[in-house]
Amino acid sequence: MVINNSFICRRLYHYAVSRNIRTFRTSSGSTKRIVDLGPMRSIVDLRSDTVTQPSAAMLTAATQAITGDDVMSEDPTVNELEAYAADLFGKEKALFVPTGTMGNLCAIMAHCHYNKSAEIILGKNSHINIYEGGGYANIAGVSCKQIDEDENAMFSIEDIRDSFHVDNDDHYAQSTLICLENTHNMLGGVALPSSYIDTIGKLAHDEWKEHDMKVHIDGARIFNAAVSQNISVSKLCAGADSVSICLSKGLGAPMGSLLVGETEFIRLARRARKRLGGGMRQAGVMASMGMYALQENVDRLADDHKRSKRLAKELQDIGCWLPRNGQIDTNIVFFALPDDCKVTKEELPPLLYEQYGIKIAGGYSSGGRLFRLVTHMDIDDEGIDATIKGITSICT
Repeated sequence: MVINNSFICRRLYHYAVSRNIRTFRTSSGSTKRIVDLGPMRSIVDLRSDTVTQPSAAMLTAATQAITGDDVMSEDPTVNELEAYAADLFGKEKALFVPTGTMGNLCAIMAHCHYNKSAEIILGKNSHINIYEGGGYANIAGVSCKQIDEDENAMFSIEDIRDSFHVDNDDHYAQSTLICLENTHNMLGGVALPSSYIDTIGKLAHDEWKEHDMKVHIDGARIFNAAVSQNISVSKLCAGADSVSICLSKGLGAPMGSLLVGETEFIRLARRARKRLGGGMRQAGVMASMGMYALQENVDRLADDHKRSKRLAKELQDIGCWLPRNGQIDTNIVFFALPDDCKVTKEELPPLLYEQYGIKIAGGYSSGGRLFRLVTHMDIDDEGIDATIKGITSICT
């Protein structure tokens, strides 16, 4: 592997490690040197799709990005990315933010900007509720009504109706926003269909129109949902007022998320981003990698889905328990050990890593029964083979 730019070379070290490239060569004029990365163990990291390394082409795009001051709206690469995303989702505007958590919080703050007694309706198992530090309460200052999702990540319409309150009773906060998650992380990458999102949208926009009810989608893995159903993201999200999109999960960028919606919503979200410390200067360096991710890394998500389905089938074949009877929509697989497993749930992760170089995440669900495997662009068929072999050997 020959690299002719020392700036890129420094940043390709981890890329090389992740892909088991033993050496790479740099050149500066006529002087050449060999950099030996030494003996490396091949690691299969299935803990999350956030562990992906940016590709060489993505890093090259970053070095060529034209930048400006994004706080002043003068970074042309950021502006291009935002316009591209808005058009892709069929929305008026978009906003580039550092993280998905900030994107969701900006959305909540924007939707609830004019309602200081606001309440949002969201799932008990949602990422916003469990894994985002309670920002909706301790930063945005809104209350929430948590309702159950079924195994397909859907709320019942009856539960939503029971949770809805208008501003005519002193006892209640005013319902302002319904938050969906697509795909749903804690329910195993379940993909919500457009028909369900449209139904929720009609409930909010038609039946509760006079109350200005809105719908937000935490779409950290929205492209996984779209690819799995062979539908455009614009059609899939037509019923929602806003969508947050993570660029650093299956799409492979090192950081960054996008928030899309109508013009006034994005104006308020931009104000929220500033208050949260998310205003960035020459952000085009990162935005260029986000653009590369959107243009080059969406279709390949289907490969991740195929590999996760294969994992699920093999795990079921050795007696593991899987939610939804093993039905896998996208790139996340939850499983529990067989009843006659030779090791405990505490023993499996360290043994799997020590003996096979495979990293998995455990401790999910009541009692920490479930493990999570997440396929992504740095996991190939050989990695799946090694994972199946390792789990089978240790557990049976």
